[in-house]
Amino acid sequence: MTIVLDSNCLIQILPRLSDHRWLYDLILDGSIRLAVTNEILSEYAEVLDTFFESETLGELITKVIIELPGTEKTIVYFHFGLIENDPDDNKFVDCAIAANTDFIITNDRHFRVLKKVPFPKVLTLTLDEFQRFWQNNANDLEEL
Repeated sequence: MTIVLDSNCLIQILPRLSDHRWLYDLILDGSIRLAVTNEILSEYAEVLDTFFESETLGELITKVIIELPGTEKTIVYFHFGLIENDPDDNKFVDCAIAANTDFIITNDRHFRVLKKVPFPKVLTLTLDEFQRFWQNNANDLEEL
C-alpha cells in the first residue's frame, strides 16, 4: 500500500507517545510505502522545524524518509489544480495521482473537495479513518 501523507499528519505521527505513532512505525519498517516529491519534502522540513521549534529536526526527518527503501520518490509532470481554496495542498494531490497511491492521509478539510471530483479519483482519509481501515484490513493487506 502506498500513501501520500499531508504534513499536518506527519507532525502527529512522529512523537513516540502519539496515538498515531503506529503509522510512522509502519512507514519505517516498510509495511506502508510513502510517496513524496521534492516539494513535499521541503514542506515537511519547514513544518517540522516550525512546529517543533527546531532548526534541524525537519532536515533529519526528511533525510530518514528519503533513505527508506519504502519511499517512492515521485516526479509530477502535470498539475491538476483540484483544490482551489488552498492551492498549496495540490502538491499532495498531484503526487498521489503521479504515484498512483491508494490514499492521501490528511486531516485538512480542504481535501474534502476531492470526494466530488470524478476524475482523476483521489481517495483521502483522516488519520483516524486510516487507522480503522488498517485495523480492519491488516490481514488482507499482508497477503498482497
